[in-house]
Amino acid sequence: MTEIEYHFEDFTPDRTFPLANKLVTAEEIVEFATEFDPQPMHLDEAAGRASILGGLSASGWHTSSMFMRMMYDGWLSRAASEGSPGIELMEWKKPVLAGDTLSGRSTVASTRLLRSRPTIGLVNFLHEVTNQRGQIVMRGENPIMIRLRHPVEATS
Repeated sequence: MTEIEYHFEDFTPDRTFPLANKLVTAEEIVEFATEFDPQPMHLDEAAGRASILGGLSASGWHTSSMFMRMMYDGWLSRAASEGSPGIELMEWKKPVLAGDTLSGRSTVASTRLLRSRPTIGLVNFLHEVTNQRGQIVMRGENPIMIRLRHPVEATS
């Protein structure tokens, strides 16, 4: 089990946390699409090239799933996370193509303590995933519930 490094108190506005890098393979694009989004541009290179996407392209849902893993591996696995109540925004800005290498960051937008749960705070994040050309391929916004390091002191 990973040691907890980040608690609510560590998530200050404008602080950024790097996402792990991810090489996207044709095999995983096809595997994901076969099960969850079997559109031609996600299943076949020629169909992808013939589409507006320009090549074998990951489904937006696949991109979101890869982002989640990149966030987990980048910093969330070391945070005192209690999960998320949902997603506020998810935008797929550019196609993610086979062979792309993704990276990115999560930036703290705001924080607040939860009155209903005094040991937990809510951290609102802005996320950006970029490809190897520095182009933003996905943007997201969501809150994550994070345990306080010192809940008694914070609620006194």
